[in-house]
Amino acid sequence: MEKLYGLSHLFMTVFLHSFAIFMVVPAITDVTMAALCPGQDECSLAIYLTGFQQAMIGVGTLVMMPLLGNLSDNYGRKVILTIPMILTIIPIGILAYSRTKKFFYVYYVFKILISMVCEGSVPCLSLAYVADNIPESGRSTAFGILSGIGSAAFVCATFSVRFLSTAQTFQVSTLIAVIGAVYMQFFLRDSLIDDKHLYTPIISQHKPTISKVNVKLERNQHLLKSLPSFKDLTSFLNSSLTITQAAIVAFFSNLADVGLHGSMMYFLKAQFHFDKNQFADLMVISGIAGTVSQLLIMPILAPILGEARLLSIGLFFHCVHMFLYSIAWSSLVPYASAMFSILFVFSQPCIRSIVSKQVGPHEQGKAQGCISGICSVAQIVSPLVFSPLTALFLSEKAPFDFPGFSIMCIGFASMISFVQSTMLRVVPPTLS
Repeated sequence: MEKLYGLSHLFMTVFLHSFAIFMVVPAITDVTMAALCPGQDECSLAIYLTGFQQAMIGVGTLVMMPLLGNLSDNYGRKVILTIPMILTIIPIGILAYSRTKKFFYVYYVFKILISMVCEGSVPCLSLAYVADNIPESGRSTAFGILSGIGSAAFVCATFSVRFLSTAQTFQVSTLIAVIGAVYMQFFLRDSLIDDKHLYTPIISQHKPTISKVNVKLERNQHLLKSLPSFKDLTSFLNSSLTITQAAIVAFFSNLADVGLHGSMMYFLKAQFHFDKNQFADLMVISGIAGTVSQLLIMPILAPILGEARLLSIGLFFHCVHMFLYSIAWSSLVPYASAMFSILFVFSQPCIRSIVSKQVGPHEQGKAQGCISGICSVAQIVSPLVFSPLTALFLSEKAPFDFPGFSIMCIGFASMISFVQSTMLRVVPPTLS
């Protein structure tokens, strides 16, 4: 418990960053629709642009997540965390200034470019930071608490949107993002491994000497070696059966998550005419259930059931959650479905904890980065498959009247990850 208290500044950093990011989620659908298809509840262009954005971000993060993970193993978690904490301020700030069609496209371009580098990097590096400071026996609980902090930020952010106009939402989000970056710089200490700072500073304040120049050249060569290759990724994934199975689960789980994220809001807007406030209500319900689960229920169940069983439970209810959305016959059904968050939020912390225990203390960044890279592949594939499907079945050209068909297909992807999770066998890593 004392070690968890030592992570308080990391938790606050994650909370502020997540608050700023999640705050704009309920409003972004309305902003997109207003910029691209004003006065309409259905817009295929918005769906395709969202899908293209997700795919491009996936291409970038496929390369960047393993790279940032490797760099954080060498240069420190805090130094690398600074990059996404600062860059993510830019696209939010653009919409805080104006949300006209011209500024929306400026935001759209910056969002893609910056997210190709930064998307998911704060959670990824935070998981590595936790793994540095928490022993294996308590790691699943710590990962669950970290996810719970993100869920708490999600609840607070989406609830606050109810009391703000769209313009104020983006302005407050920008301010919180700036506060988060400043807070991290002043209060967050870098990780300690084996009670020692094992990281090399990127910038040295000492005057260079011949020996130091040689050291710097060696460091630059080491930096180049940190660039991950496809061979490095496949080598890591094949290093143990447990990691291979966990990667398959992570791929299909994220395939479903990204597909649902890109389709659900447009489905609800077209089917039940949801707006910013109703999206916020839905997210608050899901967020509260997830927060309670990760902060209170998961720390109790993880030591009793184990991560593998808890993972399967989470993925099973993830499938149920999506199938309910797909057959929603009333505007109340999505609210009931959101309550399943209390059970399906187990999946991501369990996957990360399982992988974390398969590698040593000096490879935590690499491990989390590689799994994030696998998730990025899913982020590329998902919009290519599900965005056209969603646009088709929400249009008048649908081959049959089933608006939720694409979400049901997304549920089948989640089912594959559930089936694979039941075959997952967690074994101790082989130490060389």
